Amino acid sequence: MAGAKNHDYHILPPSITPILGSFSALIMFFGLVMWMHPEQFAYGSLIFGAGLIAVLYTFYAWWADVVNEAQAGDHTPVVQLHLRYGMIMFIASEVMFFVGWFWAWFDYALFPVPLEIVIDPETHAFTVTNLIGQEGAAALMQWPPKGLEVLDSMKLPLLNTLILLCSGTTVTWAHHALIHGDREGLKKGLWLTILLGLLFSAIQAYEYAVAPFPFGGLNYGTAFYMATGFHGFHVIVGTIFLIVCLVRTYKGHFTPKQHFGFEAAAWYWHFVDVVWLFLFITIYIWGGWGAPVHA
Repeated sequence: MAGAKNHDYHILPPSITPILGSFSALIMFFGLVMWMHPEQFAYGSLIFGAGLIAVLYTFYAWWADVVNEAQAGDHTPVVQLHLRYGMIMFIASEVMFFVGWFWAWFDYALFPVPLEIVIDPETHAFTVTNLIGQEGAAALMQWPPKGLEVLDSMKLPLLNTLILLCSGTTVTWAHHALIHGDREGLKKGLWLTILLGLLFSAIQAYEYAVAPFPFGGLNYGTAFYMATGFHGFHVIVGTIFLIVCLVRTYKGHFTPKQHFGFEAAAWYWHFVDVVWLFLFITIYIWGGWGAPVHA
């Protein structure tokens, strides 16, 4: 019969979302550049904010379309397989993103710059002097820099490690409950995973508030905050991902045979878990070895 569907794919309806997302990202980028040069451009922060709002709306609209396609039955086994391939490629790109931060950390650690650090005992302000080429500089080529106090890896960082490991078990519990048709187990596992993710973020925020070193002016602080901060951002994104899955669960969207949205969220959360284990070992334990610990 002419026009009959004889394949496992579906034709997407016309959508303005892709071009809207492209222009939104362009506006956000130019707004960011203008915001960074206030002496030359005005209203940079407002333009950046407008672009950011449009980008967030694009996320919502595009993923809402994907959810509607799934509920309409358009996600056949072949389509689901290719969605999985896409998620695997996305996580692989995220792995390479974090490789950059680990590379920076190892570069600073294995080839340290001779620094003299003086800390004001009253204000805790830093004075950092670069001693490259000066006499006695070799004695200060160490990592962490001499005079710097580090966070105790066996306190808050270890607690956060245990929290993320527990969250990995709860999201796996939720996944197995979904596969076996246990809706209550799915809800409980998701609730516990979300609460553990929020607890992790709260503890990391407190850790940043009490950290004894600044973000700027010191390569140790810059590398530390960039690596752990971007991981914290991914935890927040993963928590939002799981919250969306929880809302969809209460709406009855997932079935034992069709639940790619939840599966993608679970993969992403496990990726966040594994990255944190490498961060904990590399930055907190190995990176602070031999340095005085901040009380």
